[in-house]
Amino acid sequence: MDAQQPPFVLQAQSDGIATLTLNLPAKLNPIARELQLELRDALDRIRDDRTVRAVVLTGAGKAFCVGADLSAMAPGGGGESLGAQTAGWMQSLSHPLIEALRTLPVPVVAAVNGAAAGAGVGLALAADVTIAARSAYFYLPFLPRLGIVPDLGCTWAIPRRAGRARAMGMALLDERVSAERAVQWGLIWALADDDQLPAEAHAIAQRLARLPAHAVAEARAAFEASERHTLAEQLHYESERQRELIDRPAFREGVNAFLQKRPPVFEPR
Repeated sequence: MDAQQPPFVLQAQSDGIATLTLNLPAKLNPIARELQLELRDALDRIRDDRTVRAVVLTGAGKAFCVGADLSAMAPGGGGESLGAQTAGWMQSLSHPLIEALRTLPVPVVAAVNGAAAGAGVGLALAADVTIAARSAYFYLPFLPRLGIVPDLGCTWAIPRRAGRARAMGMALLDERVSAERAVQWGLIWALADDDQLPAEAHAIAQRLARLPAHAVAEARAAFEASERHTLAEQLHYESERQRELIDRPAFREGVNAFLQKRPPVFEPR
């Protein structure tokens, strides 16, 4: 990084909560190559840092993330087309970033503080819990403005959260989905007043940090399994997970806390 260039991702940590802030506010936080590299590095460090128990992901300035920086897209050398080059970048850089968020061993809260557009929607919905400022919105310009499909997991996350009808409407109708409507649709968890968003996100992260260390991985796996299972298969899956989890210390602590009428205190990861 140039000595004069500020970090593309700001990092802070307190009380077991790591806050990662996308930091290209002058451009509304496009998902630039350097930003993706720094974000992946930060997630790798968090994965190895057992003092971190939850993550907040947000954006600096007026936007969360507006997706690709179209003004910077141009074919490079080597004879590859822009399409081939872009697909290569996505497969080598962007896809591992989304997968890193989805497999992080701690819960992730996305605090959407303004526009989440294009690939920024995929980034916001890769979190386990997504909240948004009242002034925020979600927007997919891919097909109506550019003739390309939504990416960075949008076509996976949106129908699972809000249903196929709403996913199709978002993809085709060139409309911004307000934060209020996103809550009504089940696309995100909750709203916060603009000036309260950081505090609300941190409060949710603190609640998540008190969960058993394996809770987020189990929740992700259970709901993803339900997408491919029949009811009978999912019932069997649930019972097999209970077979293992009931014999773990977290369950014993939960039962003891219930009997003693106190909050449970679970071991860190």
